[in-house]
Amino acid sequence: MKNNNIYVSVSTDPVKEYSKVVEYAKNLQGIADMIHCDVKDGIFVSSKNFDAGLTRNINQNCLTMLDVHLMCKEPLKMIDDYLKAGANIVTIHYEAFEDKNDIVLALDKIKSAKALAGLAIKPETEIKDVKMFLHDFDIILVLGVEPGMSGQKFIPSVIDKIKLLDQIREKNDFKYKIEVDGGVSEENAQELISLGVDILVSGSFVYKSQNRKATIEKLKANR
Repeated sequence: MKNNNIYVSVSTDPVKEYSKVVEYAKNLQGIADMIHCDVKDGIFVSSKNFDAGLTRNINQNCLTMLDVHLMCKEPLKMIDDYLKAGANIVTIHYEAFEDKNDIVLALDKIKSAKALAGLAIKPETEIKDVKMFLHDFDIILVLGVEPGMSGQKFIPSVIDKIKLLDQIREKNDFKYKIEVDGGVSEENAQELISLGVDILVSGSFVYKSQNRKATIEKLKANR
């Protein structure tokens, strides 16, 4: 299902200096549709970055929607902190839950705070594994790379997962948005959008560009 309402969520991940993340977010106000806050705990993924305090600081200094992606081992313990920090979207990883029943508890926490709930899957996770949860979530985030490191190349096999998610959505009249994070650039944006992707997460591609506004517009124009 091709969608003409395409959103670009710009990741903070390429900004390595803690003190410069808020400045980067402020510079993207009015340009990016969302700020994608990649939260890493150093356990679920090897690297570790900022905490809920920095998310709160971003929220207090810009009006852009905050798209928080918890790449964390124990998301249930962290959700409340990020909701209080001002997250508009909180996305949890399917793979982070040993007891999959806890996914429902996490979903309830997010929904109770009137935020949008996202469910993320790694490249190797099959759609059949998460199918039972699809109708409950607002966003399904497909990782186009292995989580944890910015600047990786898009994994082509992920395309089949996006196609299947779009087919399931259309067949069942589900309302979730499909978001793709990792390896998104001008080279593959058109294909991703044509397959039904609604939200493009871009990290290095936007961060390294000389004209970030034009770069974001290029991504969104590929429809």
